[in-house]
Amino acid sequence: MQVRLTVNGSPREVTIEARKTLADVIREDLRLTGTHLGCEHGVCGACTILLDGEPVRSCLMLGVQAAGSEIVTVEGVATDGVMHPVQQAFWDSHSFQCGFCTPGFVITAYALLRDGSELSEDDVRAELSGNLCRCTGYQSIVKGVLTAAERLQQVGKE
Repeated sequence: MQVRLTVNGSPREVTIEARKTLADVIREDLRLTGTHLGCEHGVCGACTILLDGEPVRSCLMLGVQAAGSEIVTVEGVATDGVMHPVQQAFWDSHSFQCGFCTPGFVITAYALLRDGSELSEDDVRAELSGNLCRCTGYQSIVKGVLTAAERLQQVGKE
């Protein structure tokens, strides 16, 4: 099937099998390998992307279901090679070890922080509870999200 969609701001068209997951379309057909496949059951969050502005597990959708949609992957968060404040805060807070879960956390945090709401540590932990990390113990990830929130609020005040 021919599928047209917008990926990270660029119109794209791919020919895919009707049974292929969106995660596989992103990785194999669009060659955007930042979206990771972990459990392939929607539990780990490594494959999280934005679909029409909402975070979704791309392993749980078929590629054909995304026809006409706008997708943002972790590759689309940076602007002109400059890390987004969420990415920079993760870097500065050492919010990763092996890095496998990082793209899903970045997309989830990006979606969480885009409206500028103030968040407590408990809020962040609750919002990130759908993403799994086997390395960090989550402290540095939560710190990264809170750091990004603080930085984004400062930018909004300038």
